[in-house]
Amino acid sequence: MKGLPPAMTIWLGKLRSLLRKLYACLLRNRKKVFQKNLADSAVSLLARLMPGLVNVVIVNWNGKAFLSKCLDGLRSQLYRPLCVKVVDNGSEDGSVGFIAQHFPEVNIVALSTNHGFSRANNIALENADAGYIALLNNDAIPHPSWLGDLVGALESHPEAGFAASRMVFYDNPGLIDRAGDVYTRAGTGLLRGRGKPSDTYEREEYVFGACAGAALYRTEMLQEIGFFDEDFFLLYEDVDLSFRAQLRGYKCIYVPDAVVYHIGSGSIGEDTPTSVYYSHRNLEWVYIKNMPAGLIKRTIVPHLIYDLAAFLFFVAKGRGGDYLRAKWDAFKGIRAALQKRKEIQKGKKVRDLYIWNLLEKERLLPRLTRRLAKKGS
Repeated sequence: MKGLPPAMTIWLGKLRSLLRKLYACLLRNRKKVFQKNLADSAVSLLARLMPGLVNVVIVNWNGKAFLSKCLDGLRSQLYRPLCVKVVDNGSEDGSVGFIAQHFPEVNIVALSTNHGFSRANNIALENADAGYIALLNNDAIPHPSWLGDLVGALESHPEAGFAASRMVFYDNPGLIDRAGDVYTRAGTGLLRGRGKPSDTYEREEYVFGACAGAALYRTEMLQEIGFFDEDFFLLYEDVDLSFRAQLRGYKCIYVPDAVVYHIGSGSIGEDTPTSVYYSHRNLEWVYIKNMPAGLIKRTIVPHLIYDLAAFLFFVAKGRGGDYLRAKWDAFKGIRAALQKRKEIQKGKKVRDLYIWNLLEKERLLPRLTRRLAKKGS
């Protein structure tokens, strides 16, 4: 709007605000509209009148096999993002060439080595030029209304700083992969709704956090609380960010209409040495950095019990060495984590009771049962 008369600038600003409200209203109510196709067309038209709201960022590492479905899904969005950026972590499977040939509209940031999920995302976030940042896994396929539904939710909830998607299994969309993230009173992350029928998570509601594999963030929130902690490299970096956001008073809204079909563990696998090491090292840093002092005395015993149970579980699976290495390296990183804690707790804007009510009781037996059932399937 540079160069326009002040009165016109104000008028255009008001018009854009009105369009945003109308867009959010249509998204909220299009299922109730008799002519749903007409409603979707109106949503699409309004989305085109509101350019520049979202940058989409995908981090890729040897994920060429998944990229076609993922990027085709973004091409099909009713709400068109300002740009789609793929940050490639030194892939050796031809990913960069594949994107350049088949998806020329995508902005590629080709890194020479694997910098990890956290650093790769931060490289893109540092140059964000939109009001919202959407993060999407390379093995996630968004429904055509995914991005629009997330934008509509945050436009309708100014108190929310980020939004979580309903992620379902690609090969079994009737089951939830995750419906936002949970953090427990044992100081651990949990995939909300994992393995439950998808239709049991139909209600829009506030949750602890969002999986960065399919989430939307306000850029101003990220600039205030900081981007991903690059010491994490990968795993639990989104839980850490969610916790920091909640401490600053930013809520997370779960948006059930924002559906993503997730292939899952496309790059690192499940219970591999990589996943065991990074998840169980990083969960300690999340706890040390973010748990308010007044809640540590209420959570430390459950946290230690969880650590012991996890150790026994991974010993039985032949991953005990990876687990112990994770805890040793977490211990070596305590000084840095405590230094970060000072800044995080200094900026805390909510009461301990608010955080406590966000946390769920740790249920070790159901968690163990799910893991063993999956192993036996």
